[in-house]
Amino acid sequence: MKNFISWFEIPVNDFNRAVKFYKAILEVDITEQEIFGTKMGFLPSDGKNVSGAIVKGEDYVPSSSGVMVYLNGGDDLKKILDRVEPNKGKIIVPKTQISPEMGYFSIFIDTEGNKIALHSIS
Repeated sequence: MKNFISWFEIPVNDFNRAVKFYKAILEVDITEQEIFGTKMGFLPSDGKNVSGAIVKGEDYVPSSSGVMVYLNGGDDLKKILDRVEPNKGKIIVPKTQISPEMGYFSIFIDTEGNKIALHSIS
């Protein structure tokens, strides 16, 4: 087993707003599809690494108090952070060094009320 996480889903209330937000802050394409009555916006994946989706369905409830997902912040998570608030998210922990070896993290609230973290080495 290479990763303990194989897939994640970010629950949303307003699917279109959430897809727009994540496209803007991550600067990625999100493939939209409906599966078994659930709207899903798939984040890019190479099929070898962990990925996930934005999901809207009957049992999906956004939360800032449950499990927290750490998204890959790329070379410098500040680039993503700089796009969070202009796209109606809220930064609650700015870029903060964990240690020189472990890099940096940050936490934000997305447009749906989910608490999401970012991690980068620099």
